[in-house]
Amino acid sequence: MSIAVLSQFKEDLDGYTERQLRYRAAADVWSIGQMYDHIIVVAEEYADEIERCLASHEEQPLGKTEFGERLFQAGGFPPIKIRLPDEMNQPPNNTDKRETLERRLDELSARLKRLEPLVRSANRDVKARHGGFGWLNAQEWYDLIEMHTRHHLRQQADLERYLIEAEL
Repeated sequence: MSIAVLSQFKEDLDGYTERQLRYRAAADVWSIGQMYDHIIVVAEEYADEIERCLASHEEQPLGKTEFGERLFQAGGFPPIKIRLPDEMNQPPNNTDKRETLERRLDELSARLKRLEPLVRSANRDVKARHGGFGWLNAQEWYDLIEMHTRHHLRQQADLERYLIEAEL
């Protein structure tokens, strides 16, 4: 599933001009390009955690936090804007051209496609810690990529509305 939602974002990327990718409606609003960068960076970080789980044999008895349990039971993030604390909220890159974003999405999709069969057969008791959601196994990290990426679909719609309002 992770690859399907990334494919949709890649397909949508073709519809944006370079100017639209970089346009910011306000100082505290990301551009579409920044949203893409954020999605890719976070997915790469989560894929690193998948690989950490796959490389380890140390089982972890601890589980998810209460918020992590609710997130996974719901199958996704709540339909609200989530703002991280400033120290965790570095502004994403706003300089990548469309071709660069496409290449990064392709590389990420290939990585996830390679990891998917390994994740399915991974030991569910080998986990890596997420700062907000607790201890997640390889499958949960993989699922989190899809949930996080899907969560940004609403943001994408908002950013596209700003482009229309700005007549871009």
